[in-house]
Amino acid sequence: MTEAMAIRADERGGDVLSALARAGLEVRSDAATRGMYASDASLYRIPPMAVVRPRHVDDVALALAVARETGVPVTSRGAGTSVAGNAVGRGIVLDFSRHLNRVLSLDPEARIAVVEPGAVHAVLQKAAMAHGVRFGPDPSTHPRCTIGGMIGNNACGSRSLAYGRTSDNVAGLRLLTAAGDELVTGYDSAGAATHAGAVGVVDGVRAAMATGLATARTEFDRFGRQVSGYAVHHLLPERFDLTQALVGSEGTLGVITEATVRLVVDAPLRVVVVLGFDDIVAAGDASPAVVAHGPTSCEGLDSRLLDVLRARRGADAVPPLPRGRAWLFVEMTGEDRDELLERARRLADDGLGVDALVVEDPATQARLWRIREDGAGLAGRAPSDRPAWPGWEDAAVPPAMLGAYLARFDELVAGYGLTSAPFGHFGDGCMHVRLDLPLDRPDGAQVLRAFLTDAARLVGEFGGSLSGEHGDGRARSELLPHMYSAEAIALFGAVKHAFDPDNLLNPGVLVDPDPIDAEVRVIGVPPVRRGRQGLDLAFVYPHDDGDLAQAVHRCTGVGKCRADNTASGGVMCPSYLATREEKDSTRGRARVLQEVVRGELDWRAPEVHDALDLCLSCKGCASDCPTGIDMATYKAEVLHQSYRGRLRPRSHYSLGRLPLWARLAGWTPGLANLMMRLPLVGRLMLWVAGVDGRRSVPAFARRSFRRTFVGSDSTGTPVILFADSFSNSFDPEVAAATVRVLEAAGYAPRLPETQLCCGLTWISTGQLDAARRILGSTVRSLAPAARDGVLIVGIEPSCTAVLRHDALELVGDDDARVVADATRTLAELLAQTPGWQPPDLTGTTVVAQPHCHHHAVLGWSADRALLADTGADVRTLAGCCGLAGNFGVEIGHYDVSVAVAEQNLLPALDAAPEAVVLADGFSCRTQVSDLRERPSLHLAQLLDPAR
Repeated sequence: MTEAMAIRADERGGDVLSALARAGLEVRSDAATRGMYASDASLYRIPPMAVVRPRHVDDVALALAVARETGVPVTSRGAGTSVAGNAVGRGIVLDFSRHLNRVLSLDPEARIAVVEPGAVHAVLQKAAMAHGVRFGPDPSTHPRCTIGGMIGNNACGSRSLAYGRTSDNVAGLRLLTAAGDELVTGYDSAGAATHAGAVGVVDGVRAAMATGLATARTEFDRFGRQVSGYAVHHLLPERFDLTQALVGSEGTLGVITEATVRLVVDAPLRVVVVLGFDDIVAAGDASPAVVAHGPTSCEGLDSRLLDVLRARRGADAVPPLPRGRAWLFVEMTGEDRDELLERARRLADDGLGVDALVVEDPATQARLWRIREDGAGLAGRAPSDRPAWPGWEDAAVPPAMLGAYLARFDELVAGYGLTSAPFGHFGDGCMHVRLDLPLDRPDGAQVLRAFLTDAARLVGEFGGSLSGEHGDGRARSELLPHMYSAEAIALFGAVKHAFDPDNLLNPGVLVDPDPIDAEVRVIGVPPVRRGRQGLDLAFVYPHDDGDLAQAVHRCTGVGKCRADNTASGGVMCPSYLATREEKDSTRGRARVLQEVVRGELDWRAPEVHDALDLCLSCKGCASDCPTGIDMATYKAEVLHQSYRGRLRPRSHYSLGRLPLWARLAGWTPGLANLMMRLPLVGRLMLWVAGVDGRRSVPAFARRSFRRTFVGSDSTGTPVILFADSFSNSFDPEVAAATVRVLEAAGYAPRLPETQLCCGLTWISTGQLDAARRILGSTVRSLAPAARDGVLIVGIEPSCTAVLRHDALELVGDDDARVVADATRTLAELLAQTPGWQPPDLTGTTVVAQPHCHHHAVLGWSADRALLADTGADVRTLAGCCGLAGNFGVEIGHYDVSVAVAEQNLLPALDAAPEAVVLADGFSCRTQVSDLRERPSLHLAQLLDPAR
């Protein structure tokens, strides 16, 4: 863009913002918001002029009026999970997910629901299932995608064999045309298509179709997943079904303001048959024979995808599977268990693969489907361990040709020196994939264009569709001539012109498309490594080649952080669930940091710190985000770069250096506690420390643990007890209980010669030079024993997680690796102890709140198994407690901290007032005490033989 063009664009943007403000709309146009909405889940980055969040339909009409007045385009956006670039645009972006997100009505008798376009699929599903019905299509993004977005793409999901595409499940639409006219579509009592309003548009569409009847009758509707282009076959005179035609038009023909959708009755019983194959081609070849058995779903996965998952989350992340290097997950449903199992066994015994497994257990089924649902995110890391990108992620071919297509596609990928991990809706002939395209190379754009062009030619050769459910967007619209004739392309243009003659609605998509290699988000972004650009990065980012830019671009935009993941035991993202603001999601923050590494925003920009402010540093994203984003680490890096050598917030000096002050207070704990109890002095000290006055301050122990520990008399196996600063100075009884449990299990715990600190509070406040010194000293002290085979047992989960994970990222030397390998939680150590048995806690009800770092870094499976062996009735909570170390204590965070606690912790406590509360984390126990005045125990205290 020339300087003159940039000036004109700025002037035009100013006119648009002024007009939107005069219209009284809710508008966001700051640099961070524009950066957040510049991308969806695709390759592309197109910053909008403004983001409008309409509160009602009148706001949509006003925004369209401004667009017409100023000549600025409009793009509709739901959850922003489009992988084809359908939800980004240069003008006004309408975010329907913020306010226009209600289920307006639901009639279970008629099996109909009316929703606003921003209604989340999972919200509709929850409302419908309460009445024994459901919305049929279920894309993998169902916990966060919107119905409007599904209509825009004609989404399908894994159960389309039973329920069809979104177009098969929409009973009517209300939309506004670019001219501002309302068009209402639907069906009469006899099922005939109806429409009302926008007469000029409708007449124009009929006239456009009159020139392409033969094309519409011969080139379209050839197989179920032919989604690319406009569905012009529904505009034939013998059909003229505007509802079906508008579904899948990607926001280019109108702006949906309301949708009526059909609901279905789900069979009560489900069984999953897992079929193993020698390779993905064999799985594709077998899919038509599998579909002949009448399943609701037939999903394919390659071993390369599961290898990525195991590398990320360990071998236990994948439940037992039948032999093979590729699998089909086949779901069957029914009313009668015996009949359903007989059908499943017939499929398993049909000899279609090398092995088979029938899964009836709902929990195991859920684990299998979770792998499939996380496929797009998991595939964001290629088998080469390089970033993998969308762009060619959902092509479809007639199902009978899928195996042959997969074989040729693998050859094409190998010919370009790329790797991939295919998966997808094999029963429908649809394959999903991400590719490690070399977008960081100087010729990255050329390789992208060449590969996508060859891939399009290959799909055309098989009579397939460039898109099977995601739409064409910016990723594939330019390639449509490889699939359709020139007459079909001209027909698309004529239909578009009838609806939107001024090209205001989502331009660059489907008709007059943007180039597939233009405005690619990562192309041209320089590496951000130590020693480059004058930066001294604190963390080494070992999994991202030392490159912070690559790390923050792990976020592919799939938006799992916008969903409530607690039903599956997840933590991510507590701040988004509290505020429902994009900026408070992991994705929103990652997008802002992508703007930083691009040089569009400064480290110290207020917008950057605003986006990071409510990040609890819980590390939930490090495990729950399928792409492996670690926002806690990135936040610490930003704070480090922003405040290094500068005056910091007060809480950084107080809470960020708490172990130092705790050590000093340990000399006169009584005096320190007295000062905090004095009303005026205590409140003043809290304010000076940057602590919210509504918080209580934990008392310092009268005697620290180190002062009471005289050594162990046990002659058992030696272990190092890492008595962290919190256990030592505030809760020495937890450390003492840990000693008793270890001795009873046959261990001889001993302490390091001096009090060691992991530097956690320095890390969370971005004081990373000091943190590296502190943590480096600690790992050097622990490393000799670790090299001698002595295990290190942590007490506080967050500090244990620092030894296991952060030491590798911050110190990154051999000592850190040795210590990380030797570090265990108490439950992990006891689980590997021959002959040890937990106490019998039969009759005890336990509400367990795993610490977020325990969940995300260490894993809580050993604790879960141990508690199960005690016989206790355990309710394990998902989500974050809300305190999260220093976060919930700081001024400005109290309300969000409580809102996070209200998501899971507080309801569970209130529902079980007599239960034992188990919380290994010091901050979790503090939150329970602060908000409910209830005692809580560490695992060591629950297992303590002296209890």
